[in-house]
Amino acid sequence: MMGTAWRWALIACILLISCTGRAEVKMPNLFSDHMVLQRSSATPVWGWAGKGESVQVILAGIKAQTVAEKDGKWTVMLDLANCPDGPHEMAVEARNKTIIHDVVIGEVWLASGQSNMAAMLKNSGDAKQEIMRSTDSLLREFHVDGSSRDGSKGKWTVCTPPTTGDFSAIAYYFAKFLRGSVGRPVGIINAARSGTEIEAWMSEEALSEDSEISTGHNALVKARADYPEKIAAYQHELAEWMQTHDRKDPGCANPSSFAAPGVPMDGWVPITLPGGIAGTGLPRFGALWVKKDIEIPLSLVNETVKMQLGVMEGFDTVYWNGEKIADTPAQNFPGTGYHHYYVVPPALVHPGKAVIAIRVFSPSATPAFLSLASTFWVGPINLAGEWFAKSEFALPPLSAVAEKSLPKPPENFSGAVGAELFDSIIAPIKPYRLAGILWYQGESNAGRAYQYRKAFPLLIKDWRRQWGRDDLPFYFCQLANYLPKRPDPGESEWAELREAQSLALSLPSSGQAVLIDLGEAGDIHPRNKKTVGERLSRLALANNYGKNVVWSGPVYDSIKIEGKTLRVKFLHADGGLVAHPVPARYDVRTLVGETAPLIRNNPDSELEGFAICGADHKWVWADAKIDGDSVVVWSDKISSPIAIRYGWSDNPTCNLFNGAGLPAAPFRTDDFPAITRNAAFGKK
Repeated sequence: MMGTAWRWALIACILLISCTGRAEVKMPNLFSDHMVLQRSSATPVWGWAGKGESVQVILAGIKAQTVAEKDGKWTVMLDLANCPDGPHEMAVEARNKTIIHDVVIGEVWLASGQSNMAAMLKNSGDAKQEIMRSTDSLLREFHVDGSSRDGSKGKWTVCTPPTTGDFSAIAYYFAKFLRGSVGRPVGIINAARSGTEIEAWMSEEALSEDSEISTGHNALVKARADYPEKIAAYQHELAEWMQTHDRKDPGCANPSSFAAPGVPMDGWVPITLPGGIAGTGLPRFGALWVKKDIEIPLSLVNETVKMQLGVMEGFDTVYWNGEKIADTPAQNFPGTGYHHYYVVPPALVHPGKAVIAIRVFSPSATPAFLSLASTFWVGPINLAGEWFAKSEFALPPLSAVAEKSLPKPPENFSGAVGAELFDSIIAPIKPYRLAGILWYQGESNAGRAYQYRKAFPLLIKDWRRQWGRDDLPFYFCQLANYLPKRPDPGESEWAELREAQSLALSLPSSGQAVLIDLGEAGDIHPRNKKTVGERLSRLALANNYGKNVVWSGPVYDSIKIEGKTLRVKFLHADGGLVAHPVPARYDVRTLVGETAPLIRNNPDSELEGFAICGADHKWVWADAKIDGDSVVVWSDKISSPIAIRYGWSDNPTCNLFNGAGLPAAPFRTDDFPAITRNAAFGKK
């Protein structure tokens, strides 16, 4: 006869099995209050319930029913083709009942890429005025959290002045222009991350489709797996080496004597950073300080401010107005190639002058900041230029034994490798029904621009395959002009990346917003996001919503050699070809009002930005003028021209537009070897 204890145990097991088989219905946060669902005849809604459990979804009288699979996953398709915009309530019923409030039916666009797509409206041009007038209950954004693989985090936010500042600026303006033209609700899924390479956004399946990319991916995955053991061993070996050779850092007894505001300048010497920290009285080995005064604009006050110091030689401790905000000491050094990114807390960001002071300890090499001048900054403020440095203490030169036994650090792996962002950000939101995709990425791939010719189409095809739609619209931003202007025509990684982007237009249902006139020489994040959103909206309005709008600037079509001149014909010369006035100054950093005088390449030419070459492949700036529906290009220095380039530079001066005010896309007619042809993913 069964005892009482056994009976209660059996009852508990039965109840557990029953509860397990009838789990409460759940859905990813994409399906939550204020969501925008795509108007279509097959809009998926999905979630989880108990195995075999019946699930019913009801929205505006439209019903769909299904049964949860073995793993608890369920999906229904709603026919929303003729559903009113709303707002509605959506009921999801299984063992329990969930009500989702304020659901609207409209157009849903996925906005992805890196920092220029992630850039928030509050940090764009004219942000304050735009945010004040941004109330629109039918414009909404879902920011993908990315920390859960099932999409259980993130939320929909309605466009109101208290919230809109955190929207993707480009996506916000795109949605605003779309709303103004088609009148429907618009939802943006914000899935962008700063400083990311395209391979991180591709699935494992896509990465395996190209042997070169796959080889690089596999090498990086292995290196990433080996990294923890290697960096731990290095840090241990370095500590022993420093102890053995008396190169340990004793620390600074009184940091405020170097870092605090108002410190006397006795003994401080001027230096230029980024670069090596060298000068009279500065040690090659030991500890020294560098500092710089900056002016904080009102737009940064009480905001979290990011500081980028790039790759360094030495171990740093960073102070802001005398307060320590971050450090990377020897015992925590992440490896070679590590980029020093820090954050200044909002409570420390006050209007007026701020002092950045950095202590650099270097036991084995000349201390240096090795980043590019254009990427050495705090918030929007470029830190490149004059700093001041002072010695704290010097170490003696390295002995031969110490130099020979110095441990070598491994390569740092703090960023994403292939497929990581796809798995954490993109996979959880599919197959949420989309009207299309917006993409702004490429800055992080400029050094491998030639390989981008393969990687970019792979990504587009991959995402379309993931959504099961070969015709899913994919509209992207060509990289804006950036970096210092160059006096002579020549090669350019950024120009090669733009070319790789343009080549993706061979894919159907794709489109490119050309931004060659919107960039800033000293800011990789140009603040004019309104025009970017407007140009992307033109692509969608013309190609997806049947609106009669011009959606492209002039695009190279053909070239004809006519003796000493070249005649170039263009597609999309809507309203005729136009030579815009060439400004006397160009933007360097609009946030601080910085401009620079523009030195014309050809002051007497109607058009700027054209270069030609002869059989010797030596490029010269060319004269160019509009002649009807074509452009005639020539140079007195070239008697037999064979090729032409337009806008082929990091930051070209070019002024060819069409009558609709859209710029001509940069191009080249030659096929000379690309300077990035040997750079590959995973190749060090």
